[in-house]
Amino acid sequence: MPTSITHVFLSHGLESGPGGTKIQALKAVAESFEQVQAHAIDHRSSKDPEIRLAQMQDAISASGANPDRIILAGSSMGGWVCAQTSAQRAVLGCFLLAPALAMPDYPQSSPRIQAKHVQIIHGWDDDVVPPMPVIELARQQALPILMLPDGHRLASSLERITEEFRTFLLRVGSGSTEAV
Repeated sequence: MPTSITHVFLSHGLESGPGGTKIQALKAVAESFEQVQAHAIDHRSSKDPEIRLAQMQDAISASGANPDRIILAGSSMGGWVCAQTSAQRAVLGCFLLAPALAMPDYPQSSPRIQAKHVQIIHGWDDDVVPPMPVIELARQQALPILMLPDGHRLASSLERITEEFRTFLLRVGSGSTEAV
């Protein structure tokens, strides 16, 4: 029975936290599924990408989650953390919001994402993580990317993002939602 549980690990951006709007919205969607356990990682102790990556790996190890039942979801630097984690271990899914990929100051800025299912969502007007390098990385790895008329925070697209995440969880086989 424990192997049927899907673990969703949520990783926030550089200036945000586990209580941020997007992370909490994604967590609520994940928790609406009967066989899903959501973990919002708290990265606020460090702005170093490598330390945040280690925090994600520690959280995964501590959970005892089966890699075939792990979904990583992150925003901005949290998206980089999720993509990099997926490059180091094959997981079920990676859901990335305005991921800090193809950024010159990040280590391994173009990770080879190994998740079985991937969805990237990015804003056309992102002035923090330029869209074109992320689009090119998606093209090189044949990854689906949804471009929205929004900025880096994707603040105007929260409803669309939560709809996409719910669809993503259903598509990857995370079970059914509870009665609402």
